[in-house]
Amino acid sequence: MSAPRPVVVLGATGSIGTQTLQVADRLGLHVVGIATRRPSDRLVQLAERYPDAALATVEEPAGDLPTPVTRRLATGVDAIDAMAATPGTVVVNGVVGCAGLRPSLAALAAGNRLALANKETLVAGGTLVLDAAAAGGGAIVPVDSEHSAIWQCLVGEPGGLARLVLTASGGPLRGRSAAAMETVTVAEALAHPTWEMGPRITVDSATMMNKALEVIEAHHLFGIDYDAIDVVVHPQSVIHSLVEFVDGSVKAQLGEPDMRVPIQYALTGPQRRPGTAAPLDLAGRELTFAAPDRIAFPCLDLGFLAGRRGGIAPAVLNAADEVAVAAFLDGKIGFADIARTVEAVLERTADRSPASVAEVLDADAAARRLSTELLPG
Repeated sequence: MSAPRPVVVLGATGSIGTQTLQVADRLGLHVVGIATRRPSDRLVQLAERYPDAALATVEEPAGDLPTPVTRRLATGVDAIDAMAATPGTVVVNGVVGCAGLRPSLAALAAGNRLALANKETLVAGGTLVLDAAAAGGGAIVPVDSEHSAIWQCLVGEPGGLARLVLTASGGPLRGRSAAAMETVTVAEALAHPTWEMGPRITVDSATMMNKALEVIEAHHLFGIDYDAIDVVVHPQSVIHSLVEFVDGSVKAQLGEPDMRVPIQYALTGPQRRPGTAAPLDLAGRELTFAAPDRIAFPCLDLGFLAGRRGGIAPAVLNAADEVAVAAFLDGKIGFADIARTVEAVLERTADRSPASVAEVLDADAAARRLSTELLPG
């Protein structure tokens, strides 16, 4: 059994980063790099906890930091990329937004294992990211529970993949009609019944845009056509996704909802180490499944549409959604206006294939400007 690689954590103070460090500590993994957006008291605590880890932040310190931290701290986006390129590491990318694209590319170009929790890397970067992995010898492994489930189901399977089935909890608005979506409040959209997540991803779960983005990621991660990717609503969130093979056999990965499980597998997989997840008891437990309501949740089909268009369309989809969700959280638009805004931006965006990260970021910025112009009211 080979020893797990040292760990670099990007977005170390966020939810994924915090849980990654918990898992790394329990497994006795060597944390060699810690990156955050800005210097903070939390970063200082992590610096003390990991005295030999390199430190990096995007932003310069606004005030004084302890001298031992200052000596180890590199700043700026180039510093984050350099940390991601630390040789021989597994790089956990928990950065939020398109800012995560560059360090993902840097990690892959350096031949590292990229444990990916940043959706924009594959949604916006697409083939650019796959090309970087092929050229540099890096490997992409998923952190999302759904994609981790698929990866685990495919271990030991040399071929014969027919279909992927991504499970969705249905979010806090499951069962509501399209008409009822017009009056959804921010509090209702944020009341997720299963997972504790940040505001944007929680709203994305409520609109099912989160699942739409996961469909695009699955297409790239597993090299499968969009026609062979399905979504099923599974409110209990026990089955994390399923794989169907050409002979009709179906494999699924089950477990209590706990992000530490896919995080640990991203660090050690395909090897398994003892974990802390609660044992799964199925006795007397009901597991239910339903087709998604594509009328009440139009964002799901917008994801398939953008994915099939390819090029910059997925990046535009993501950027428009981020702007619309922020406007909804600020009380500027209604819940149903999120999908309307995204659809309008996609309709007004011409197809083209980005040849560089700069062109992806340009498409992202243009979509954000257009989204702001098209917001209702």
